[in-house]
Amino acid sequence: MPRIRYGARSLDELRNREVEATKVDTWATTLVATYETDPEAIAAVLPPPLSTPTEPLVRLTIATVDVGRGYPVFGAGTFAVHARHEDVDGDYALVMPMTTEQAVIGGRETFGEPKKLAEISLDRDGDSVRGHFTRMGTTFVEVVGKVTGEVEPSPDRTRTSFYLKFLPSPSGKGFDGDPMLVYCRRDEKTRTMWNVDGEVILRDSRFDPVADFPVRKLRSIELAERSSVQTGEVVATVPADWVAPYVHQRYDDLSPVGTD
Repeated sequence: MPRIRYGARSLDELRNREVEATKVDTWATTLVATYETDPEAIAAVLPPPLSTPTEPLVRLTIATVDVGRGYPVFGAGTFAVHARHEDVDGDYALVMPMTTEQAVIGGRETFGEPKKLAEISLDRDGDSVRGHFTRMGTTFVEVVGKVTGEVEPSPDRTRTSFYLKFLPSPSGKGFDGDPMLVYCRRDEKTRTMWNVDGEVILRDSRFDPVADFPVRKLRSIELAERSSVQTGEVVATVPADWVAPYVHQRYDDLSPVGTD
């Protein structure tokens, strides 16, 4: 009888390939914009135990990722606000668009990343560069500009991202267990980098309301070839009632659909 592919698998076949993939140097072309926004907006979206950062910054990343080993290049993005946990500075993502189901499911279930399927493009034509996210018929993020010159690559660094990992209860109320605060540390290397003179355009979307974080002052836009090795760690459990008011950040709010 031929093998039934939905059948039981060996321990080797059950390796967590999502975690393994994040521990391999993966090169990406990234367009990163950093800007100042309203401190009140950041404070409004941070669930305890996260606290407001020293500066009200948004980090916006649009990337094409080449995993290698025969996998196709895919699009990835992050819209994150700066945040703190105790004495650690990091960022808290509100939405992480991805172009493939594999990238969405692995990151959400393993690390608690707020990933969603979306259309992503990052194109360079001479000195012109443009990247965008599109979901549910709306291009809600766009970064456009001109490359002004190559610069010294940023030094190797480790960035920390904060994620909340949880599963809603089948009863429709609460969670299966206490949510967990996950530190995701990314060891980054940059081999080439260019400065970009451009702008960040945010469009209103009922499903991805990043327009609530207006660009008050653009700090920088950079285009880079960068690799990242990612590791995750659960650092604390969080009371369910701290997280419950923020669960809608993870899922599309369908309540307005059909009402207008």
